[in-house]
Amino acid sequence: MELARVIGTVVTTRKVPGMDGVKLLLVEALDDAGVVHGEPFVLADAGQAGPGDIVSWVGGREAALTLSETFVPVDAATVSIVDAIDTRPLARVLRDRGEA
Repeated sequence: MELARVIGTVVTTRKVPGMDGVKLLLVEALDDAGVVHGEPFVLADAGQAGPGDIVSWVGGREAALTLSETFVPVDAATVSIVDAIDTRPLARVLRDRGEA
């Protein structure tokens, strides 16, 4: 699973059968530090993400499995909308919670 920031939506005049009603998002990939890397690309949105949201996504065969119609030609799709990212080391998180 990877992270990306939604920067827009994609509008099409035609879609292959099984893709009707599936929203397409234009996103920028994020690295572990939350910095944009690479060129923007398109994700099929299985949820309700919108511009400005950070999403987790998968590629390959798993991407098609996130949609209700699983045999569609999709290379990448959202898995979830990310609420928060905590980059502290696990030991520090546990210590802050009083669990270590």
